[in-house]
Amino acid sequence: MPCAWSTSHLQLLLILTVFVVAGCISAVEEGPFIVSNSTQRMGKNNYSLALPMEEKQNDSTPPTEVNFSLSVLVDTKAVLSCPPILLATVILVTWEIILRDKPVCIRQYGRNKNETVERNCTDERITWASTPHQNSALQIDPVAVTHDGYYSCQMAIPKGNFHRGYHLQVLVAPEVMLLRSENRTAVCVAGAGKPAAWISWSPEGHCVSKEEHRGNGTVTVQSTCHWADSNVSTVSCFVSHLAGNTSLSIELSEGAPKQEHKKFIYIILPISIILVIVGSIWLLKITVCRKRKFKNTEGTPVQEDEMQPYASYTEKSNPLYDTANRVKTSQVLQGEVDGMALHTLYVPGI
Repeated sequence: MPCAWSTSHLQLLLILTVFVVAGCISAVEEGPFIVSNSTQRMGKNNYSLALPMEEKQNDSTPPTEVNFSLSVLVDTKAVLSCPPILLATVILVTWEIILRDKPVCIRQYGRNKNETVERNCTDERITWASTPHQNSALQIDPVAVTHDGYYSCQMAIPKGNFHRGYHLQVLVAPEVMLLRSENRTAVCVAGAGKPAAWISWSPEGHCVSKEEHRGNGTVTVQSTCHWADSNVSTVSCFVSHLAGNTSLSIELSEGAPKQEHKKFIYIILPISIILVIVGSIWLLKITVCRKRKFKNTEGTPVQEDEMQPYASYTEKSNPLYDTANRVKTSQVLQGEVDGMALHTLYVPGI
């Protein structure tokens, strides 16, 4: 039987088989925890979250004072604009920034002297969006949890003063987990969110919720639910948050894997077993072929010098060899005697 496959090929086959089997086992073991996951979140692109800026300025007089509530996702870029007033008519622009547990920061730009003034402004992430004489907007990049506060822009023109304020709220999307506990109980956790997330269940069960407030302003919410009705097999946890909504589902019974896990069990696992068997057969074939080659090497003809002891023994013990030797010896002696006779007869002078 030809030995087509090498040992390296066989080892590669066995290694691939082991990885496939390990993947099947891990998928089956981890499967019952989270069955489905649906998430809707705010994007984290760097874009302006402010209202229209000075590019949309017009000759109409804006309201004297306007305030807005603005929610910004953490680690994004926010741009806050001043009232839509023509900069050519502005005498003084003043940004007042009031943050929690910090002194009030003042940033001013005077057009007459074309200069800027700053007081108590230590956060380098809060800057002018551009040069103040071209754009008086304020930029926060990136937004952090500590940037919660009130930001106001005051513009002084010959006709009077105009004000625009922002109550800025920084959002932190919670980390959502859904776990199965004992006795038909599930636990849904929305960790480190800002503000606190809202958790609901479907179908409704007997639920208990608790909150844990952290020093950085984030809140972890945990909801534990129990379903006494044995007809309830799958439950869903819905997490509502300003940064986006999330839903997770789970099987209450450990013995009811989902269809994807059944696919692993009934299709991939048998294929893996077949690959192991085929690999073992090829390994056996290679071993047999190597043994045959080794035997053929041992069966090569013996050299002539190795036959000499046997030939000597045969010559000594076989009577035929003794008779032949005697005949040869007699012939040699007779030849020598005849030679001597010829030499004796040929004597010069006789």
